[in-house]
Amino acid sequence: MDGAVPGADGASAPAGTAPEAASVAAPVAAPQAVSAEVAGEGRAAFEAEIRDALAALTARLDREHERAAHREAVIDRLHEENQRLRRGELQAMLEPVRTALYRLHDQARREADRLAGPGAAEPPDPVRTAGLLGAVADDVADALARLGVERFGVAPGEPYDASRHRPVAVTPVTDPGRDGLVTGVQADGFEQGGKVLRKAAVSVGRLDPAANGTANGTANGTANGTADRAEPAARAGSGRHRAAGRGETTNNRLGTDG
Repeated sequence: MDGAVPGADGASAPAGTAPEAASVAAPVAAPQAVSAEVAGEGRAAFEAEIRDALAALTARLDREHERAAHREAVIDRLHEENQRLRRGELQAMLEPVRTALYRLHDQARREADRLAGPGAAEPPDPVRTAGLLGAVADDVADALARLGVERFGVAPGEPYDASRHRPVAVTPVTDPGRDGLVTGVQADGFEQGGKVLRKAAVSVGRLDPAANGTANGTANGTANGTADRAEPAARAGSGRHRAAGRGETTNNRLGTDG
């Protein structure tokens, strides 16, 4: 029994064979351990890469959110500034209108105080009243001109223009030359940049058929009467001429026979 080692089948094996079996089994277990270690390291590296990518994506989203918030703030500020600018422009456009209304108010108040005063004339002076009303109309037209709205007038005798005139009355006329012409102006017109904002209110002449028929009838009657009187005279003259011609012929004949 010296140095004998039992075998797998119960037989004794020499003692020197055990180290050799151990050395054969060891290389088989080593590759499995190395493979597991490599797999663990690869998984850890992959997880670390994913964590880094997610962190970078999160940081990028945060930066985009900050930029979007900044853009929204800029847009809000620009909108507010635009609104203030528009309000300022509107107020600047309305300033001439306010100034004209202030002036009209003062004129009306002074005239009312003058008419209500103890030394006021009864009735008010028509010339002074007409001048005051004309000044009021001029002040209003001046305020509108500062807004770019120009006043245009119409003179009686101008041809009616449907693009600039608004007929409010018809005036019968007997002269055919005045048919379709402006006979009166009730209100001025206003335009801006060549575009008519309000047409001028005018009266337009229209030829009166009755008056025209009477005139034509009178002229025709006079002409017909003259022609009727001239025709008998012409017939009488023609008869006298024919009679004279017959007399001359008779006398000539008688003289020839004698």
